[in-house]
Amino acid sequence: MAFKDLREFIDELERRNLLKRISVPVNAELEITEITDRVSKFKGSRNVALLFENVRGYDMPVLMNQFGSYERMCLALGVENLDDAANDIRELLKLPYISLKNRSSIVSIVSTGSKVINFPKYVKNAPCQEIVEDRPSLDKIPILKCWPQDGGAFITLPLVFTKNPRTGKRNVGMYRLQKFDSTTTGMHMHIHKNGADNLRDAKTDGENKIECAVAIGTDPVLTYAATAPLPRDVDEMVFAGFLRHKSVELTKCKTVDLEVPANAEIILEGYISTDELRREGPFGDHTGYYSLADDYPVFHITCITHRKNPIYSATIVGKPPMEDCYLAKATERIFLPLIQQIIPEIIDINMPFEGVFHNCVIVSIKKTFPMQARKVMHALWGMGQMMNVKMIIVVDSHVDVQNLSEVAWRVFNNIDADHDLEIVHGSLDVLDHSSPMPKWGAKIGIDATRTWKEEGHLREWPDEIEMSPEVKTRIDYLWRSLNL
Repeated sequence: MAFKDLREFIDELERRNLLKRISVPVNAELEITEITDRVSKFKGSRNVALLFENVRGYDMPVLMNQFGSYERMCLALGVENLDDAANDIRELLKLPYISLKNRSSIVSIVSTGSKVINFPKYVKNAPCQEIVEDRPSLDKIPILKCWPQDGGAFITLPLVFTKNPRTGKRNVGMYRLQKFDSTTTGMHMHIHKNGADNLRDAKTDGENKIECAVAIGTDPVLTYAATAPLPRDVDEMVFAGFLRHKSVELTKCKTVDLEVPANAEIILEGYISTDELRREGPFGDHTGYYSLADDYPVFHITCITHRKNPIYSATIVGKPPMEDCYLAKATERIFLPLIQQIIPEIIDINMPFEGVFHNCVIVSIKKTFPMQARKVMHALWGMGQMMNVKMIIVVDSHVDVQNLSEVAWRVFNNIDADHDLEIVHGSLDVLDHSSPMPKWGAKIGIDATRTWKEEGHLREWPDEIEMSPEVKTRIDYLWRSLNL
């Protein structure tokens, strides 16, 4: 089902006993984080979404951990399991009007698939503009300070809307915003992100600012879409319409030439200066370490609109597992069909929680020629945000990449350190603290597939230990009688 707004999603979470309301007074500084961190690491039914209704010093409730389990992530996307969303893309790729030449590109899917894509609808009377603040101030919003060494309070779940000044195309990204004062924040746009491209283009063209709008508290598919690693020319709101099987309603901002989700809880309007940087951070990040303070652009807020009695939606990141892990798992499953269009020998992919998305990717392949694992490594490193992956592990097709114990057994036993490691230099995630230089360093590929004679392994490769099928069938029949 497609949720109209965040409130419908909250109601459904509550109906399914997947949300707990917290009425005990708590502080936005550190206390909400500590409660949410503990709950996010619970197993089973104790891991729930949290609605903090009594935040000291504020009238606004705070929603946390809405995506923090496979069950809630699937509910957010309206699917039974995450692979269902991927299957929609697989079916779309079969359509005859997706050309063979361009079928590997989601750009062509969005641009030619008008029969199945739900493009945005534009409305005039929007709930997100029920209240227009005469004197905009962030001081009324319970923005969280998450961790003790954080540089301040951060808006952690914002949908940041900008347009490219040359093409006019919309981009929606998720970039944390450190609150500097009541009307200015940092804008943590990584150098590799599409929003940063828009800002650079504006500066190159001589502009001193770029208009910006920030939506907080949207329906869950829109929030997910802002995190998805889409190519530059793909509209995240079109992608969201495809995922939710229903058009996204957008409305024109009051003071900037941008459209934002009509049913969002809060909208911040303003501009980003192209020639102004301010020290932002540190920030307790999804790597489990603090990302260091650095200079980033500044967002100046000129208008705030919101619904009546708005709900502030936020997240925390830190040592996994946390809510962001499940958002990343959705990306892993949804984008697998597109990766397979470009690298068809890939069977499955796993971006384990412990690798915090960009530090480790495990892939299984159908190996048909020598050194194919290396071909796959370099192909992945050449795909969009995959360029930041620090470690790629390649295993044979029959290996369950979701089983980390099995993968570890293959790696520990199958590799020869002299022949099976591929070390290259290239881009790394801005948050990677381990490389001597920021934003780039060494990356490693590990070929844990069975090594062929054509690859230089002249010794006989032993068979894996497996019981004969006849015996297994016989013991299956006897199993109940064994009382084991």
